[in-house]
Amino acid sequence: MRHGKKINHLGRKAGHRNSMLANMACSLIEHKRINTTVAKAKALKQFIEPLVTKSKTDDTHNRRVVFSYLRDKDAVTELFREVAQKVGDRPGGYTRIIKLGNRLGDNADMAMIELVDFNEIYNVAKKDAKKSSTRRGKKKAADAPATEVTSTEAESNE
Repeated sequence: MRHGKKINHLGRKAGHRNSMLANMACSLIEHKRINTTVAKAKALKQFIEPLVTKSKTDDTHNRRVVFSYLRDKDAVTELFREVAQKVGDRPGGYTRIIKLGNRLGDNADMAMIELVDFNEIYNVAKKDAKKSSTRRGKKKAADAPATEVTSTEAESNE
């Protein structure tokens, strides 16, 4: 029975699994979204969320801890500079998993995992939807009489 066993071993030994997750995390930080299987995406989510939380406070200790997981200097630098600035006010939930369907070759469930704050499509829609409306009738610009004539238009008519 697998009661209380939280880690999905993904059919790999521990060293291979850790290297694979580190490589996937570096790719996710670099490209902001990657396509993979659903099982690997869920394992990657558990792997990268604590690292993004550590990147919110930029000090030497946190950089060394994150580097021990990722083992890629460029990915650590980008995580602490760009990603940490975008997610600074977010309390958690830095990644999103979107299921894509099945892969043609082996019918595996595919998913796209992305960093939430770097998706412009969802973020722009949220900001535009914040407009408030009132029930009172406002004068529209088209209804206002256009009687004013600027001085340049009056000169050009003469």
